[in-house]
Amino acid sequence: QVQLVESGGGLVQTGGSLRLSCAASELTFSSYFMTWFRQAPGKEREFVAAISGSGDTIYYTDSVKGRFTISRDNTKNTVYLQMNSLKPEDAAVYYCAVRPLGWRTNPGMYPYWGQGTQVTVSS
Repeated sequence: QVQLVESGGGLVQTGGSLRLSCAASELTFSSYFMTWFRQAPGKEREFVAAISGSGDTIYYTDSVKGRFTISRDNTKNTVYLQMNSLKPEDAAVYYCAVRPLGWRTNPGMYPYWGQGTQVTVSS
């Protein structure tokens, strides 16, 4: 069974930075796109960023472009999300997810999820 474990969340002031990590197991990590989603209270889960297995193809939602960077270390089976210039609207539970083929922005298309890590941004 695929396991995904996020870490790195916390409380940060507006304009601050955090780096999230997602460690994966029980899959051939380098073969899969890895995706980050987030969910704020009362809102639907939304796509944040995705990275191909080799790391050479990356996608971001418009609201994080230029501020967030997704990367991966296939030797550690880990995907990262570096978040800079954080805003109060970035506050959410952040999840990593993987699906058998490719990536989608629809969270309903993903069978495997981590438990999430909370990001709180104080204004």
